[in-house]
Amino acid sequence: MAERASRIARPRPRRGRLAPLLLALVAMALLGGIAGGLLRAGVQLPELLQSHAWLGRAALSHAALMICGFLGTVIGIERAVAVKAAGAWLAPLASGLGGLCLLLGFGGVAAVLIVVAAAVFVAVNLVIVRRQRAAHTVLLLAAALAWLAGGLVFLFRPGDVASLPWWFGFLVMTIAAERLEMTRLMRARPGARFSLLLVLAAVVGGAGWSMFAPMAGGVLYGVALFLLAVWLGVFDIARRTIHADGLTRYMAVCLLGGYAWLAIAGLAWAGAALGLPLRDAALHALGLGFIVSMMMGHAPVILPAIARVKLQFGGLFYLPLAALHLSLLVRLGPGLADLGLRASGALFNAVAMGLFAATVAGAVLVWRLKHGLAP
Repeated sequence: MAERASRIARPRPRRGRLAPLLLALVAMALLGGIAGGLLRAGVQLPELLQSHAWLGRAALSHAALMICGFLGTVIGIERAVAVKAAGAWLAPLASGLGGLCLLLGFGGVAAVLIVVAAAVFVAVNLVIVRRQRAAHTVLLLAAALAWLAGGLVFLFRPGDVASLPWWFGFLVMTIAAERLEMTRLMRARPGARFSLLLVLAAVVGGAGWSMFAPMAGGVLYGVALFLLAVWLGVFDIARRTIHADGLTRYMAVCLLGGYAWLAIAGLAWAGAALGLPLRDAALHALGLGFIVSMMMGHAPVILPAIARVKLQFGGLFYLPLAALHLSLLVRLGPGLADLGLRASGALFNAVAMGLFAATVAGAVLVWRLKHGLAP
């Protein structure tokens, strides 16, 4: 009873005060990451942008901006909302500020902030595990530890790409944990959970091994990603919900399409480790084809929970999803041999993401108009 009273007496986190700042930091990291990615892909950007030093820094820090500054901050906000503890907001604040420091050229400060964000995020997930000890919450904790491991590599070995398998592992394991939780709605399949844990152990092993033996570690990592795609394709509830209607079916389309790209990413990652010219395919089949597809699928459900807005789902949500997959087919198909097509594909990747943001904003506006609320 005393413990319960202390929880009631404890002041609730006032996320309203942080919301504008966090929104600005998320937008800055996303836009900077996209602009830097376009520059890396060979897209000719307006001279006004190219005259600014931040663009070159955005290109050098493209992965850190997108994974830590953008997605890490968004996931940190989602977890802080779930935990309802004021200290949990330090994680998204630190990762968001880390993204800003990357753009301003304070790389060392940014690396420290990313490590701080990941460390706090680990603590937040420890709280979650204490509250609910289950396979998916333990897996979320493992994902947080992968973010921290990647951050430490980023801090102590600047410029070392060995941070990427850890950071992608953070996102992949976070998604796998959420899908594992959803499998509880299905009839238990013998060996399903154990096989998933073996595959994810291989992901972690591949990430760690890549730090010392990039070829062997990269092959293991790629094979593990491919096996994870197979597992998700076999066991995920999306195989059933694809036959539903409305938002449920849309989410299933996003998920199953993402799993296909995850399989491609795994094969490309292993091929790149063996010396094939597949690095762009590995990184962006995983980062865009899998992770952004997951983001598009979950956003209509997660956004109302963390942003306190409602949106009106409609068929237009399929448009940016189709644009994303088609632009990836161009970039990672003929674009592998043609740098011009690769740049065009990258440009339309960015257009697809912008179109999705516009679709979400429009859905929020339509809901408000439909329910007689002022826009």
